[in-house]
Amino acid sequence: MSTDWRNDRIGSAIRGENPTVLRRLDAGFAVLGDTQFLPGYTLLLADRPGVERLSDLPRARRLAFLADMERLGEAVERACKARDDAFIRINIEILGNRDPYLHAHIWPRYEWERADIRIGPVWWYPPVNWRNPEHALGPQHDGLRAALTAELDALTAAPAQ
Repeated sequence: MSTDWRNDRIGSAIRGENPTVLRRLDAGFAVLGDTQFLPGYTLLLADRPGVERLSDLPRARRLAFLADMERLGEAVERACKARDDAFIRINIEILGNRDPYLHAHIWPRYEWERADIRIGPVWWYPPVNWRNPEHALGPQHDGLRAALTAELDALTAAPAQ
């Protein structure tokens, strides 16, 4: 078995070995996406290995996962809006078609995206965007990481409305 954290993203997050983790939330881990061609791309990983779909969780745990997803989405929205005036909105998706573990994608969307792609799902982007080393998560994203973490912390500390 490989020791690469990418082969066990949830287990490595639980063990504190996943470098993409921003914060542990109530029912999952907020993580930065491996690619940042849309700066602020994050995911929420369920914190229970072996959970493939939302319906695998007991209802209370489902609601906690969805609340974490909403919190991460708001944090991305706040951080991206503050960093780029061209920020428009976020898109949230729970797919699980390729990676068979419960996770949600949080995609920021921007006015500077090509219009024919911006109006659809992010999956319309050509493969070169996904694999371009210029967009790979790295130290150049430390400011973004700090901004997202600060927003998550602020939302966690804020009283429920």
